[in-house]
Amino acid sequence: MAERMVVIGADATGMSAASQARRLRGADELEIVVFEKGRHASYSACGIPYWVSGDVAEADDLIARSPEEHRARAIDLRLRTEVIELDIAGRQVLSRDLDTGDETWTGYDKLVLATGATPIRPPLPGIDADGVFGVQTLDDGEDLIEALVSSSGRDAVVVGAGYIGVEMAEALIRRGFRVTMVTRGPEPMSTLDPDMGALVREAMVGMGIRLVTGTEVTGVRTDADGHVRAVLTADTEYPADVVVLGLGVRPATDLARRAGLPLGESGGLLTDLAQRVRGHDDIWAGGDCVEVLDLVSGELVHIALGTHANKHGQVIGTGIGGGYATFPGVVGTAVSKVCDLEVARTGLLEDDAERAGLQFHTVTIESTGRAGYFPGAEPMTVKMLAERRTGRLLGVQIVGREGAAKRVDIAAVALTARMTVEQMTALDLGYAPPFSPVWDPVLVAARAATRAVARGD
Repeated sequence: MAERMVVIGADATGMSAASQARRLRGADELEIVVFEKGRHASYSACGIPYWVSGDVAEADDLIARSPEEHRARAIDLRLRTEVIELDIAGRQVLSRDLDTGDETWTGYDKLVLATGATPIRPPLPGIDADGVFGVQTLDDGEDLIEALVSSSGRDAVVVGAGYIGVEMAEALIRRGFRVTMVTRGPEPMSTLDPDMGALVREAMVGMGIRLVTGTEVTGVRTDADGHVRAVLTADTEYPADVVVLGLGVRPATDLARRAGLPLGESGGLLTDLAQRVRGHDDIWAGGDCVEVLDLVSGELVHIALGTHANKHGQVIGTGIGGGYATFPGVVGTAVSKVCDLEVARTGLLEDDAERAGLQFHTVTIESTGRAGYFPGAEPMTVKMLAERRTGRLLGVQIVGREGAAKRVDIAAVALTARMTVEQMTALDLGYAPPFSPVWDPVLVAARAATRAVARGD
C-alpha cells in the first residue's frame, strides 16, 4: 500500500516539497494530498506589490504552476480547504471545506507543515475595519486591488516601513493615491541601519510620499458603515480610504502550537537540518513558519523569504522521497527597490551584532556603479561591518541606483565562506567600465574595513 504525504499549505515550500517527492516516488508508492485554504497555489508572493503597482499585468503571471498541472502529476491539491486541527498521536489532520463547511479527517504517514506567515495586525481599535489590508497572499492582493479600483477617495496610509510597506507605498503612488507612511522607527527600512535608511527616506519623499517617523499608530477611525476613514496617532490623524499594514509578519503556527509542536522565541517551528520538526520523525516544516540558523550570529531567527522557502521544500521533498538533503542556514540576504533606488543588505546590522555580543568596526564608502567617466555612472553607498581583531565580515548594506542591489551577492558569498574583509580585497571580480570601476564598490568598502581593523580604532 502506498504511503500518504499530507502537505498543509500550497505555496513555495508546500508545492516544492510535493513536486520533489513526486519526482522521486511514483503515485503507486506515495500518495500526495495538499490542503490550501486560499484560492491559489504555487505563486510568487514577492511579486504582489508589482502586481498592485501595474508592473505585472495579471495574477496569473505570478503563478508558477496551475492547480491542474499539479493534479496532472498525481498531486491531490485541495483549494479552499483549511486544516483546523492536528492529531499527532493519531497521525491525522482535520480539514474544513470553506465553501460547504464539511469537515473530514485525513490520515498521514508523512506530514509537511508549510503554513507560511501572517501579517502583523496589532490589537488597536478599528484595525480589523473594512479597508485595512495585510498583504501576504495572492488572495490578499486580489482583495486590495479590488478595493483600490472601487475606492472613491484617493488617500492611502501605509503603517510600517519594512520591505513590504515601502514597496506597497510605491505601488499606491503609482496607482494615483496620496500616500502617507507612518512608522515608529527613526527611518524607513528597519532592515537597514538608520544612517542607510535615511537614504531611502530621501527617495521616498522625492516620490511624493509623506513620511511620518518616530510615531506610533493608536487606532483606526471608521465611518458609520465600518469603513476606514483615518489612521490615528497620539497627536493627529491621517485621512485614509485604504490602509495597508507593513509591520512585518509572524509565523503562522497556531495550528502547530495547539498540537504541542516545538516553537522558538519568534513563534516559528524548530526543525533539524533536514527540516524535520524536532522530536517528530514523520513531520517536516519549512518556509515562513519556521526558524532558521543565522550563520553569522549563530542564533535562530525568523526570516520570511521565498528563496529560503523554496529551498526548504526541495530539502523536505528529497527526504520524503528517499534521498538526503539538508538546509544549513542563512546569512540574511534581501534586496528591494524604491522607484529607481536599489536597496540591499546581508549579514548583521549594528544592533544585530551588538545583541550577539560581537565587537566590530563599521565603514561607509561612496562610489559609483560604473567607471566614473562612463555615461550613466550613478552614486552608490556601501556600509560594511567587520569583527574587531579577526576582521571577519559581519554584514553589508548597499543603497544606490542601477546595478547596486545585486552586488550584495558578493558579500553573501563572503559571509557564507566566513571570509575576512582582507581576504575579500583580493577577490577576482569582473571589471569593465560599463559595469564597475576598477575597484568594485564592495571591494572599496572591504579595503576601508581592512584598514579600520588594522588600526584597531
